[in-house]
Amino acid sequence: MLKHLQMTATAPRSADLAARYMVLTKEVMPERAKTTHSHWPVRNDHCFQRIVLDAVCGGVWYDHIARPAYKNLTLKQAEDAVALCEAIIAGDADLAMLNAQSLVWRGKAPLGR
Repeated sequence: MLKHLQMTATAPRSADLAARYMVLTKEVMPERAKTTHSHWPVRNDHCFQRIVLDAVCGGVWYDHIARPAYKNLTLKQAEDAVALCEAIIAGDADLAMLNAQSLVWRGKAPLGR
């Protein structure tokens, strides 16, 4: 006799969220930067990744996460990274400010300042 199985939603795994983060930073955000979000200060995937991970870590990401970052994100870091990407895309997070802060953490002056 089969037991009744209750279907429940499962929480996303860290790897699933990391994969979403990679799609957002490698495909979605660069494409938006070329089209509807041409005012963004960066265009390249690695720049979006730097900005998002630095913000998630509160400093230079590789001081906090082993390389490669997408394989070593904690669940919380992956959740925060995806949420921040989505907020940037929606215009709810200031990409220019996040980029400037990332550059400060790295000892580089933002371009144009």
